Amino acid sequence: MNLVAIHRVSFECVSRFSLKHRESGDGFSGCRIVNSRGRNRPIRRLHAVTASLITSADSFEVGRLIGSYGFMNVTSYTGLQSGSDFEYTSDDIGRLKSQDIGEGAVKIRLYQGRISQGPFRGTPVVFKVYPGQRAGGVEADMMAANELNAHSFLQSKSLPANLLLLVGGFETQLGEQWLAFRDGGKDSAADYAQTASEKTTRARSQGVWNPYEKEQMIKRRRNFVIKILQGAMKGLAFMHDNDRLHQSLGPSSIVLNTPAEREAIYLIPRLRDLAFSVDIRPSCLEEGATSGSLSEQLWRRANAAGAYTVFEKRAFGIADDIYEAGLLFAYLAFVPFCEAGVTDSLSLQRLLENTFRLDIEAVREYCLADERLEEAVKFLDLGDRAGWELLQVSSHSNFLCIVVHSKKKS
Repeated sequence: MNLVAIHRVSFECVSRFSLKHRESGDGFSGCRIVNSRGRNRPIRRLHAVTASLITSADSFEVGRLIGSYGFMNVTSYTGLQSGSDFEYTSDDIGRLKSQDIGEGAVKIRLYQGRISQGPFRGTPVVFKVYPGQRAGGVEADMMAANELNAHSFLQSKSLPANLLLLVGGFETQLGEQWLAFRDGGKDSAADYAQTASEKTTRARSQGVWNPYEKEQMIKRRRNFVIKILQGAMKGLAFMHDNDRLHQSLGPSSIVLNTPAEREAIYLIPRLRDLAFSVDIRPSCLEEGATSGSLSEQLWRRANAAGAYTVFEKRAFGIADDIYEAGLLFAYLAFVPFCEAGVTDSLSLQRLLENTFRLDIEAVREYCLADERLEEAVKFLDLGDRAGWELLQVSSHSNFLCIVVHSKKKS
């Protein structure tokens, strides 16, 4: 099996489913983000940036703070027991105490804003602010430079509908990197899923739930989730077609232009958070240009799995993204359809990877025994169990990739 085949199977499975206050200008240097005056930063050696990017701080107006987030590293965890003598209980899905979770040093802030000058004056934007070296260390600068480079490269190919559009950026005198993106919406797929879960909790807590209203709500929710998944996979396929990995795919890395299920016809999911994106063009892999610290763990895992050649590493990286897409799908298949607190992304990943060792049929049998997961099972059962098939394909993508390569060598 090759990676193209995996993409095709994934899309076939999906198709069978359906179907702040105004800041003053003080502190802005107006410098281009690719140039830090008076400092020596080798990490700023970026590829050519699209000439149309706006790189003057004076061309933007900054509004209110709309959020912040960081990065989390799951360094290790002690798994649940496995084997024929172990009996699973419904509480296992939410038990996370044995995980060692490390919080990353880089804290991202998000601000509303707009373009204040030029032909695009008035265009709303969202600023993604990386802290300077003093607050975030050299990693923050590397992430900002990598995200800028990834978007510039991809936007030089075309303007993909399912990727957030970078319109410019600048560096402040404090060394902060401000990347400006076309406003694609304030809500992420994670926000939507949590809101949907809370609505389910409220509806059930009220006692009697009108069967007709419930049926219509479930139909709308299924359609909305499928559209999120389709958009995310189209964006990911575009990146892979242009030799870029995402490497940070999850519900928080998908921004939605509307969170309303009744407006699914207008929904455009867009991928964001390309700070860990990896260039997998053969020339870069041959020269070792992608062996920086941001992708170090990826290539270490690739080597451990037996991927040494340029082709093997490239295929492993794509398979790794597809595996993350599978975890994203598991999240969207369960969280919006379950009551709040029943499950989350980490518990789902633990359930799939550790408890059931990616045995998707065993996961289904487990879920059937828990009435709290009933709607999630029904969703995955659509299209002759196409959802479970998609989980199976994506969860085994890395394994299949290495097996094929091993056979070729022998």
